This record gives sequence, structure tokens and C-alpha cells, in this order.
Amino acid sequence: MSTDVPAPDAPTEAPPTRPRATLAAAHRLIVVLVLGFASGLPLALVGGAMQAWLTIEGIDIATIGFFALVGVPYTFKYLWAPLVDRFEPPGLGRRRGWIVVTQLLVAAALFAMATLSPSLQTQAFAAVAVLVALVSATQDIAIDAYRTELLEPAERGLGGSLTVLGYRLAMVLSGGVSLIWAEQWGSWAEVYQVMAWIMLGAAAFSAIALPKLAPLPPRELAGPLRGLLGGVALLAGVYVVVRIA
Repeated sequence: MSTDVPAPDAPTEAPPTRPRATLAAAHRLIVVLVLGFASGLPLALVGGAMQAWLTIEGIDIATIGFFALVGVPYTFKYLWAPLVDRFEPPGLGRRRGWIVVTQLLVAAALFAMATLSPSLQTQAFAAVAVLVALVSATQDIAIDAYRTELLEPAERGLGGSLTVLGYRLAMVLSGGVSLIWAEQWGSWAEVYQVMAWIMLGAAAFSAIALPKLAPLPPRELAGPLRGLLGGVALLAGVYVVVRIA
């Protein structure tokens, strides 16, 4: 008589969880879409769109090439990310506070760029463009941290896709539509003023519509030497761009 015991069933993998279709989840996903748009809007304004403006203003090719250094803060933003994680603007929390402050500063800097002449005030124009890139890169740091803490694990895939969608839509507006707009219907100064108003609207949205996160505990300054080196590198980059321009 056989005494074999049937082998237990092999464990089955749990099906992947999906985002729950709730009003709160929809709100979170809309928020990351808008934040992705706000993150992508300034990039072309200190990149391709700015270079087109400089070309129309008659700036020489060598100077336009040096203006490519304006985007250096996007490359080295990890250096001062610990500072953003350590300090908290009052009133709106660490993540939302940084997002609102940086969006307001980007809007102000874009308004300033719209008032400057690249051909007559080249150094001042370059300095403000670097400021836009610096503050925009800091906004990216805050948005990435906020999105990570806001979304549920099952929402992060879709949330990442919506972030990229918003980012690309903003680049189409500031890097594509702006070229047609400036050539056909207005001037580059008007284009930058409108983009500044859009960033101002994004700041108002962030202050009102972003869900609150759980309070974060006080944190020690992570990597103070790295943060200091990041600040030194940033100031050196600003100095080089302004002097060369």
C-alpha cells in the first residue's frame, strides 16, 4: 500500500496590485501631471528657445555657444539636493514650500528676462538665465521628492508616466509653440512674459491644490561638504558664464 503524500501545491505569485480608482488617487495623479508640466516649462526657455532669441538679436555664434553653459545647474543639482532636504520654507511644509518658492522665483526671473535686451544687456541677461536654470533645477529636486512621498507604491508607475507626459507637453509649448508665436504673432519678450504668468499660475496651483504630506522629522545636514562644494561650483559657473558673455 502506497504511503506517498501528495506534494503541496506550489505557491503562486500574488497578482500585481493596481492603483485604486478613488477620488483621492485621481487628485494625486492630476497633481503629478501638473507638476511635471511646471518642471518641464523652463527647460527650453534657457535652451533652444533662448538660443533662437539670441540669434534673432544678432548675437554672434561664439557667444551663443557659451550660453549653453547656462544649463550647467541641471547637471549638478544633486550637489545641493541635501540642502533642499534639510531646510524647510515656513508655512507650506518642506516639499510644498520648496515647490511654491521655486516656482515663484522662476516666474520672477522669466519676467526679468523679458525686460532685458540680449544684445544690449548681455551679461545681465546671462546672469538671469543662469538664475532661471538654478531655481528650475531646485524645483525639480523638490518635485521629485514630493512625488515619491505622495504616491502610493501601486501608483508610481502611472505617476511617472504622467510626469513625463506633463514634462513633454511643457517642452512642446515653451520649445515649439513659442518659436511660432514669437515669429508670427508677437515678440520674444511677450513670449517670456506669458511663460512667467504660466509659472505664476503653477505656483498658485501648488499652494492651493497640492495634498499635504505627513510632517517630516528634523534632519541633520546630509553631506555638508558636498553641499558646500555644490554651492562653490554653482557660483563658479555663474561667474564663468557672466564673464564670458
